[in-house]
Amino acid sequence: MREEMQTSQEELKSANEELQSTNEELTTSEEELQSMNEELHTVNQELRNRLDEFTRTSNDVKNLLNSTDIATLFLDNSLCVRRFTSETSKVTQLIPGDVGRPITDIASALLYPELAEDARQVLRTLIKVERQIPAPTGVGSRRGSCHTARRRI
Repeated sequence: MREEMQTSQEELKSANEELQSTNEELTTSEEELQSMNEELHTVNQELRNRLDEFTRTSNDVKNLLNSTDIATLFLDNSLCVRRFTSETSKVTQLIPGDVGRPITDIASALLYPELAEDARQVLRTLIKVERQIPAPTGVGSRRGSCHTARRRI
């Protein structure tokens, strides 16, 4: 009986040591997770700060472009509309819903059928293209006036 009790006591002692070891490992893991969580919070705050700065800069550029009263159209490499200035709407009839659409799919009163090809050429050669384009009538232009179209990368 005494041997059984001693054996049981040794088994309990061994189990207790294993539990203590496991507890220490869990405590270490918890400390590591807390440290990683703090790092993630720091990185997250840095990203928020960068996003805020990017948003301010983007708004500044947008305001600057709109204040120039120059029609400016931004296309991506697939010739889809990325953004445009408010002046652009006066000569092309673009609306905010046109962002993301291919420029070739958008109806325009602008007398410039070479627009897509000129844009492709600029993307291909990185050399600007400049054309005089007759102003469409009824779009705030005088009869016989022209717009200058410049395509750059």
